[in-house]
Amino acid sequence: METYYGIVFALTALFSWGFGEFYTQRAVRKTGVLITLFYIGLGGCIGLFPLVAHELSVLESGSIYALTTLGIISFFASLFTTHALRLGKISVVEPLAGLELPLTVALSVIIGKEFLTMEQLALIVMISIGIVFTVTLDFRHLHYHKRIFEKGVLLAALGAICMAVTNYLVGISSQQISPLLTIWYIHSLVALAAAVLLIAQGETRNTLKALKRYTPLIGSIVILENFAWISFATATTFIPISIAVTVSEAYIALAAMLGLFYNREKIKRHQMWGILIAIVGIIALAFAVTAG
Repeated sequence: METYYGIVFALTALFSWGFGEFYTQRAVRKTGVLITLFYIGLGGCIGLFPLVAHELSVLESGSIYALTTLGIISFFASLFTTHALRLGKISVVEPLAGLELPLTVALSVIIGKEFLTMEQLALIVMISIGIVFTVTLDFRHLHYHKRIFEKGVLLAALGAICMAVTNYLVGISSQQISPLLTIWYIHSLVALAAAVLLIAQGETRNTLKALKRYTPLIGSIVILENFAWISFATATTFIPISIAVTVSEAYIALAAMLGLFYNREKIKRHQMWGILIAIVGIIALAFAVTAG
């Protein structure tokens, strides 16, 4: 039964992140990266506090150090990724985001000693390929050895590495401490770090104006992004981190579909195949895990 709960929470993260990513892209274009990160973090900090207040008194110094480190890595992961998209070509930078999945799985298996059957491993590879197809506009953009010095590429690679470490540590912290406390602590630190940078840049007034002007949009991403992280963190307490991250990472395919239908974005044939491969892989993996 626990496996079913894990898959349900991972699928919930998938849909929440899919819609969250769709609205977050709009928010970033209208308000900026730091303002968006600030409100996502602040929403998690305030919204989750009543649920975790009773846990704060039992936090040990080791747990505080681990969660603080995780919060810092998470914040830099977001900064690296967003700045990479600003500096470089989306068509070159975006496929690097796909490295997040295999890197997280590698950390879970090598360091976390998680066991995957050959069937599960094959399906994870299949889903990873589907995601790479989905975010790649042209296969020539995958020739990283020729593009390593292009603007944004190194930042995108650092972002993928930091995001993989974040995924893994969120799973470990959720298992050892608690999912809600882990996400509350991380998002509180993100809000604090973003607030410091916004104040230093003199963006306090613009931050308040953004909330007043885009209240529905900001409210939507705050709910969706926090709910997605809570769902993913909870999923890792029922199923292996490698499985939870593979299922939830397919939000990339969902976000692409939303862009296709709502923004009328043009998607090439191989991207459509990527979406299909990812969806079929997720369904097959869910059945394989629950059947096992």
